[in-house]
Amino acid sequence: MHFSVIAALLGLLLVLFSVTMLVPVLFAWWYGEPTIHVFLTAFIVTACSGALLWLPNKEIRHALRTRDGFLITTLFWLVLGLFGSLPLLLTDSLSLSVTDAIFESISGLTTTGATVITGLDDLPKSILYYRQQLQWLGGIGIIVIAIAILPMLGVGGMQLYRAETPGPMKDHKLTPRITSTAKALFTIYVLITVACGVSYWLAGMTVFDALSHSFSTVAIGGFSTHDASIGYFDNPIILVIAMGFMLISGVNFALHYFAYHNQSLRVYGQDSEFKFYLLVNVIAIIIVSTALLLLTYPSAHQPVPLLEGAFQVISLSTTTGFIVGDYSQWPTFIPLFMFFLAFIGASAGSTGGGMKAIRILLIIKQGYRELLRLIHPNAVIPIKVGGRPVSNDVVSAVWSFFAFYIFAYLVMVLMMLATGADFLTSFSAVGASINNLGPGLGDVSAHYGELSATAKWTLCLAMLLGRLEVFTVLVLLTPAFWRR
Repeated sequence: MHFSVIAALLGLLLVLFSVTMLVPVLFAWWYGEPTIHVFLTAFIVTACSGALLWLPNKEIRHALRTRDGFLITTLFWLVLGLFGSLPLLLTDSLSLSVTDAIFESISGLTTTGATVITGLDDLPKSILYYRQQLQWLGGIGIIVIAIAILPMLGVGGMQLYRAETPGPMKDHKLTPRITSTAKALFTIYVLITVACGVSYWLAGMTVFDALSHSFSTVAIGGFSTHDASIGYFDNPIILVIAMGFMLISGVNFALHYFAYHNQSLRVYGQDSEFKFYLLVNVIAIIIVSTALLLLTYPSAHQPVPLLEGAFQVISLSTTTGFIVGDYSQWPTFIPLFMFFLAFIGASAGSTGGGMKAIRILLIIKQGYRELLRLIHPNAVIPIKVGGRPVSNDVVSAVWSFFAFYIFAYLVMVLMMLATGADFLTSFSAVGASINNLGPGLGDVSAHYGELSATAKWTLCLAMLLGRLEVFTVLVLLTPAFWRR
């Protein structure tokens, strides 16, 4: 294990991260807010800490091994989550504890969107912007790690994705070098963000709200600048725009790259995961709309909220977590059904959470194959995705991931119950955290501020497990990982 190289990389990362803390200073200056010293202090502490790690080790040269990659990938989110909490901890108007500040920071960077903060409408604009910026940075970090880094480690959604769905756009790297790949992904990410922000502004948002919500929409984060979330604007056009960009951001960014590079939309139609991802959302919207029509008993003064229903389906199925109204008060079947959609989640190589659509597609195909084997025991029935067979090793890996995912989920639900939380709150809070969704049910339908400190630390672990594809974190807990 090359700890000196790992320290140098983390130090450099912290120095770069500290620079982003200067952007909210501009907002504090523009709006005349007394938070300039908060961000400057956080910048100095983060930059100095990074320099102390980087400078003594900057000349050391070692080739990174797979084990180094596992550790760096996990520490990437953990260290940034800790230092990212500094501005939130130092802001007097928030009055957050250390636990709450770290929870909010990790929730932002993992694009979960679970919050412990209330009274958002009265907070300084610089703090509101900083929360959104955390999600946006976490979003691009997720994409780069999923597509450019994790495949080299042999783990993660994108490595499985390329193995599970072979095709012309996934049999090779986007570009020959990782640095070029990262630049290409960042360019696509920025372009989609700009398009989203301009669309929001044209639909009636202020420039500040349009910028802030474009960050959390494209990052599939769900943080808002208002307590009422996106429902604050009471604008159907804004809901439609958000639905479109949530769906776009839930697609594998490699597809966006090839569509942009080839100037053609055909790559989407040729991708099995994309078609399954859209099909799930369409079917879910039909089911929820039908349930709303049959169960909500509309009157002349209270029409059936079909647009809100469709919006909420896409928001939860992509694990964005925006809310419009209190959907938890709808007939019980509807919020639970939408909550379970988050376990499917978005596509591999996107900013979304959940188990990823490609894995669920393979599990369904494997289940169907077993049904056919009951009828034809001696038949050889390959699993095909995109017209090409998938190896049994890949299918086995997907089932292993599914088993560990559910096992981790159940263990943390029990941990939450042990803190005194009720079953619905525990069940939904852990599910919303490990799927990087955000809003839950029960006591966490609006915010997570009322939970105990132990419960919040448990949920921080759930967020990191979900964001890092479970195996990346759990492998660090095995004795074999630390043996020479």
